[in-house]
Amino acid sequence: MGFLDALLGRSKPVRPDLDQLFALPSAAVTLEAAAGFRPTGLGSVCFASVEGGAFSRIEDEARGLLGGSVEFSQDAYGYTWLLARHPEQDVVGLVNDLHAVNTSLEEAGFGPQLLCSLIGFRDGKDRSLALVYLYKRGTFYPFAPQQSGGEKRDNPLELQVRAMLGDDLTIEKDLARWFPVWGAPGL
Repeated sequence: MGFLDALLGRSKPVRPDLDQLFALPSAAVTLEAAAGFRPTGLGSVCFASVEGGAFSRIEDEARGLLGGSVEFSQDAYGYTWLLARHPEQDVVGLVNDLHAVNTSLEEAGFGPQLLCSLIGFRDGKDRSLALVYLYKRGTFYPFAPQQSGGEKRDNPLELQVRAMLGDDLTIEKDLARWFPVWGAPGL
C-alpha cells in the first residue's frame, strides 16, 4: 500500500484464507453448547455465474469431488449455489467438502467469482441460523431469518451468536457487510 492510498483512506483488500473454514467444527460445538443450535448437515458455496463450458467443467469437478451429495441451483439474482449434504453430526466432512470446492474454484481461476460459503444450523425452537464466510473479506457472520417468514432478520440472535463465537471465528466487524442470504440452499 502506498502513501497516497494511506492518505486517501484506501486499504488493501484482505486475502481470503480458506483455511479459516476449518474453525467451523469448533464453532459448531460452541454454538450447540451455548445456544442449542445443532448443525443441519447442509452447507453451500455461492459464486457469480460462470458461462458455458467453464460452468460444465466446474459442475463435473464438484460432482467428482463430492459424489452424489451435491446439487446446483441459481437464485433470483443470477448467482449459482452449490449445496452439499452430510449427516448432521459430520461437520468436519461438510467443511472439508466446502473447502475443497472453494479451493478448486480458486485454483481454476474463478476466485473473483466466489462470494460466500455457509453452514446451516437449527435449534429446538426450529429457528434457522447460518454461519456465513465472506470470501472477499476473510470473515464470518451469523445470519438468522425470523421464524415468522418474510424477509426479516432476528438481529438480537445474530448479535448473541457474534458474542458467543468471537473466540472461535474471525467475525466481520462491519455490520453493514452482514448481507442477508434469503433462500440460500442449506439455510
